[in-house]
Amino acid sequence: MTVNLPIGGMSVTHLRSPRIRTEAATTQIPVVDFGLLKQQSTVTARSAVIEDIKNACQQLGCFHVVNHGISKSVISGALEAASSFFHLPPEKKSEFESLDLKRPVRYEAALQGNNNKSRLLLKHYANPLRDWIPFWPQNPPHYREKMGAYSKEIQRVAVQLIYAILESLGLGPNYQITNLENGMQLMAVNYYPYKISEIEPQTDVSSQISNNSASHKIGLHAHTDYGFITILLQTCDGLQISHNNGITWQPVHIQPGALHVHLGDHMEVLSNGRYKGLMHRAVLGGEERISMASIHGLSMNEKVGTLKELVDEQHPKRYRESSFTDFLEFISSGCNCGGKSFIQSLRNV
Repeated sequence: MTVNLPIGGMSVTHLRSPRIRTEAATTQIPVVDFGLLKQQSTVTARSAVIEDIKNACQQLGCFHVVNHGISKSVISGALEAASSFFHLPPEKKSEFESLDLKRPVRYEAALQGNNNKSRLLLKHYANPLRDWIPFWPQNPPHYREKMGAYSKEIQRVAVQLIYAILESLGLGPNYQITNLENGMQLMAVNYYPYKISEIEPQTDVSSQISNNSASHKIGLHAHTDYGFITILLQTCDGLQISHNNGITWQPVHIQPGALHVHLGDHMEVLSNGRYKGLMHRAVLGGEERISMASIHGLSMNEKVGTLKELVDEQHPKRYRESSFTDFLEFISSGCNCGGKSFIQSLRNV
């Protein structure tokens, strides 16, 4: 799938063939057919998909989703809206700049070390859409319409995926979480505007699984997301994942038409540690990149705790309850500066 978008006065083809070479040691990311989760699927087909999700969550903490039902036009419209926003004059974007993490819309030029060209970021809440869209940028004029259409579709997919993940934990197809449909959706729209060749001479920075962060130009440092799941769309390769706390890193290659899904901290809490939040980062490559991460959880002040069905004598409760507000306070207070992550602060030692 390709979408031609105006980037800095040029036409850039998005969702193109990946530049990062796959190494033999790279673990293949499973592909989940979302269409088989629908009610009209046979019991056998749905059960097979639930088993695929279980294996993916246990072994990798992530998977790709195909047949999700989001049209190419909705996806390309959202990418176009994001690109148009980031190419507005600085004074048009500066009205959204803030250090207040609780603001409904926040823009920042994110710096990494001495590199002041690494990432531009626009974050805004998106669910329920009618509550948050009035705060979104009105410039470019089509931003609300096109990003709103994408956000609404991603929310639909996310709710069904979360329930499928719960089913994979053995909770049954009819298990319900109160107010999940009205829960938090945070859109983090990232723009990595400069090629690595403009920062230093071109090197093949992502051709292998790396254990040396210094060999990469980092666009976004290693972290896990707070929510149940994150659904990510990226226009070219740049996402990397780690299953050993950052010792080695694996590139996540674009699969045309697919969405990348990974687990967050609150899914780890909910599952009592049976599933783990995925550590990931972004590296700069040979081309400009847009990524749109949609993070999903419960509402801002609603506490997430371990499901009682997953606690027994052999599996005691391992995590404290927390909310999205608790996460924001943890970040704002600088508690993570000592090397302790949010999920580590929730674990019962």
